[in-house]
Amino acid sequence: MEVWELLLIGVALAMDAFAVGMTDGMVEPKMKWYKALLIAGVFAFSQSMMPAAGFLCGYAFSFVVEKIAPWLSFALLVFIGGKMLVDCFLESRKKKKGEQTERRPLGVGKLLLQAVATSLDALAVGVTLLAMKTSGGLPMSEVWCFVIIGAITFGLVTPAVFIGKKAGDRFSDKAEILGGIILIAIGIKILLEGIL
Repeated sequence: MEVWELLLIGVALAMDAFAVGMTDGMVEPKMKWYKALLIAGVFAFSQSMMPAAGFLCGYAFSFVVEKIAPWLSFALLVFIGGKMLVDCFLESRKKKKGEQTERRPLGVGKLLLQAVATSLDALAVGVTLLAMKTSGGLPMSEVWCFVIIGAITFGLVTPAVFIGKKAGDRFSDKAEILGGIILIAIGIKILLEGIL
């Protein structure tokens, strides 16, 4: 494995986190800059820890990871996206009745669920890195590989949240619906990639 291949793996792993980070920004357009950095940091940490866990668990765990990870990611993202759609529907019903509605900001629990759901596929990458190390094919220590994957995720998710915030300002009333649909679509994509 060459360094550029590791960089491409990092980018590929970060794409789901990029899309979810953008969705978080859209749904909460008034988000403070430090919360956007926190979101990127949580995704980056999760993306770097999952391959580390896969690496440590080794080959015995690889079969389970490959079979369960897509289904678990799918279930988590569809649950979060579906909840966003239901909340949006209930909020619009309250507006029609003339009741006050208030959008709740992204909470820690939901953020952690998103981070885990978008990084489960990185468990299998950890097993791949172990195989590469065993054959002498890693270009650097595995710890640096994990750090690079996390850094790439942070570097991609940070601007994604800010892009989402800009879009959320423009489409604030539709942002939560779009966000829920995007999360469900990402879950379906992860599941299909895992099955096929």
